[in-house]
Formats: sequence, C-alpha cells, structure tokens
Amino acid sequence: MKAMILSGLGDLKRNRNPLSFRDVPDPSPAEGEILIRVSACGVCHTEIDEIEGRTPPPGFPVIPGHQVVGSVAGNGPKASRFKTGDRVGVAWIYSTCGNCRFCRGGRENLCPDFKATGRDADGGYAEAMVVPEEFAYPIPGVFSDSEAAPLLCAGAVGFRSLKLAGLEDGGNLGLSGFGASGHLVIQVVRRTHPRSRIFVFARSSEQRELALALGAAWAGDIEEDPGERLQAVIDTTPAWKPIVRSLRHLERGGRLVINAIGKEDADKDELLDLDYAYDLWMEKSIVSTANVTRSDVAEFLKLAAEIPIRPEVVEFGLKDANHALVEIRERKIRGAKVLRVG
Repeated sequence: MKAMILSGLGDLKRNRNPLSFRDVPDPSPAEGEILIRVSACGVCHTEIDEIEGRTPPPGFPVIPGHQVVGSVAGNGPKASRFKTGDRVGVAWIYSTCGNCRFCRGGRENLCPDFKATGRDADGGYAEAMVVPEEFAYPIPGVFSDSEAAPLLCAGAVGFRSLKLAGLEDGGNLGLSGFGASGHLVIQVVRRTHPRSRIFVFARSSEQRELALALGAAWAGDIEEDPGERLQAVIDTTPAWKPIVRSLRHLERGGRLVINAIGKEDADKDELLDLDYAYDLWMEKSIVSTANVTRSDVAEFLKLAAEIPIRPEVVEFGLKDANHALVEIRERKIRGAKVLRVG
C-alpha cells in the first residue's frame, strides 16, 4: 500500500518535506482489531507537534494521521463489532489499558498507557490501517468522508474543551485561534448555548470573515479589546501570547481552556508579561484539554449529525500531505484540511 512515512524529528520551517511517500506492506488485523481501507484523513497541527518533537513518536518509522475515515475491509480474530463494508472512523485515542483508575473512572484520556493514533501506532496517512475495534466509531450518513474526518479530532477535542469551559447559556465565549476546531465549536455553541455570544480572536482576515459568517458576535486580533468580558476562552493556538491576553479578557471567575498538545518556544517570553493581580486574581482559572475519551467522540458525532455541523474542508491528495502541513505551520488555515486517500 501507499503511505506517507515519518522517519525522524525535524523542524518543518527548515525541512518542508518531512514525510516520504512510500510503498509499505499492508497491515493485518490482530485479535480484536479491524482492517480499514482509508478514504480520508484530516491533517492536524498535532502532526506538526510530532514532527517537531513536542509529542514525539516512541519510534520510527511511523505513519501519522488520527482523523481517519474509511470502510472495514477485514476483521481479526474475535472482532465482530463491525462487518465488512461498514463506514468507520478512528480518532486520536487508539487504545488504553482499561484497568487503571483513570480508565475505571471515565477519564481514559489520562491513562498512563494511552496510545495515540498516528504517533504510538500507524495512522491514516495511508491506504489502510488497523485499530482495535472498540476504538472505532460508526460515521453518520449525513457527512461525506472528507466532512467526517475533522470531526474525529478537531471537533471532538473542541467538544471536550467546551465541556471543560463550564460555559453557561448566555455567558460570553472567546475562541482564541479559529482553525479546524474553532470553526466546528462555534457551530456547536450556537446550538447548545443559543443565548451565548461568541468572540473570536484570529490573526488572519480570512479566519475572521469565516467566524462572522458562522455567527460570531465579534472578530479581531488577540491584542484588541472585544468590548465585553468573557466567561470562558478556548485557546487552540500554538503560541504563548494568547494565554496572557486571553486571561485579561476573562471576567471574574472566568476560565481559560488550553486546547493544544504543545506550545512553541518562539514567544515564550510573553509569559513574563503576566500580571497576577490583573490577569489571574479573582478566581480566574486555567485548565488544559488532554486527549479525548471514546465517549467524547461518540457524543460529538451524534450531536454533529443532529445539528448538523457543516465543516469547511480543503482537500489534498495523499502525496500532498507535506504541503498541507506547511500551510498549517504558516497559519494558512480556513476550516479543515483533509487528505483524500481512497
């Protein structure tokens, strides 16, 4: 089969082609696993975090990609949840131990043995992959393969971030960064919190225009004053400046949710500008979003189909995965980027 392979760490600014297009053996499903013929795979900033070492794979080579949609092509021994031809998806959560206190307590995203698709196991930048059947999801028929792909990470982790934000209906929500996750979260909020107003902080005019078109009450730069204090802010950027600025936009008792697997070092000095009395006092809080659970993904797919959410998608061929990643690295983002594989 054809696949895009990551063979080692590097700086995407210096090496714009970190993935190589190769022929590799088809995978074979082990006990409890299914074989998936991949049709689409979302491209995520987390792949850049893998490449640049903020969440490095445990070994190389590895096939990235964790927003996978395809059809079941085979079942390993004792795998019977899906039948051949079923359309399924795979998210960032590839497997967990199932036995630790986090797994038993419904927080399997914190499992010490959490394995991530496309990092700890080969993912969807390929024509086929295998996954434990309990970590695959039926895809609602209302979505095309390309539309469904970003729902599996950008949408699901955004949904988890929204739950962690504790937003009350009528409370103002800020979205710092407006890429794949932001443009899906805003559609959820308009359904689940109809009285809330959404304020979007984005650097590019194209992202701001999309935010306003999707119902944002205001869109501007993170340095600008939105004119109102916010009950919660969800930050999806790879930078530090939005952390400090978002805290300043919060009202008393407000919460900042950081939805990022890593932060780049380029503007780390921005933290020196943090003023405790102004930025954090009065019971403001910060929480990070770490991975997703299977219930996050399943609940979000159901809600997304009911709304229905309409992802804005830009498609690339499998061979063009490097180009798609570079565009994300250079903040050329409107909606979600998806590889068409099958």
